[in-house]
Amino acid sequence: MDEDIDKQAEPAEQGPAETRVKRTVTLQGRTMTLVGEELKVGMTAPDFKVIDNEMLPLKFSRSFKGRIAVISVVPSLDTPICDLQTRRFNKEAEALGPDVHVLTISMDLPFAQKRWCGAAGVNRVRIFSDHQKADFGKTYGVLIKELRLLARAVFIVDKDGIVKYAQIMPEAAKEPDYTEVLNAVKAMM
Repeated sequence: MDEDIDKQAEPAEQGPAETRVKRTVTLQGRTMTLVGEELKVGMTAPDFKVIDNEMLPLKFSRSFKGRIAVISVVPSLDTPICDLQTRRFNKEAEALGPDVHVLTISMDLPFAQKRWCGAAGVNRVRIFSDHQKADFGKTYGVLIKELRLLARAVFIVDKDGIVKYAQIMPEAAKEPDYTEVLNAVKAMM
């Protein structure tokens, strides 16, 4: 499995060397490599598979087709900033209404996610694990190669499956700009 990550982290062999860009984030000041291509606003949202807290697979295109999805990405729910981010989106989810679905995706095991949700009282955000194949992380370009964790990010996908907002935090230990995210969602409603 790590060989697949190594292969994806290497720059493409096509094109001049000066056009190859190594994408990075920092984690507490340490530079980390992101695996996958950068997802940009206006692109069709790539499909991905993750696992829910009951160990059931979920395919994004099947479950969220025709819906607005806010995808909150965190390295691990058991860390203070990830905890804050997920609780904040859980609080905001009710005000966004039934047409907006908020997901949190991390590399945590589904058992740990379920335990954390129960302890935190998180019931409006759907939590998913990318731990098996890192399908989401590689597809959305947020897999941290050195740690096999996800970089902190937020994506908004509209009802037509188009990425309308993308924010990858340059420093994974910093919270996203919640006001900017919420304003982007409200503009779509």
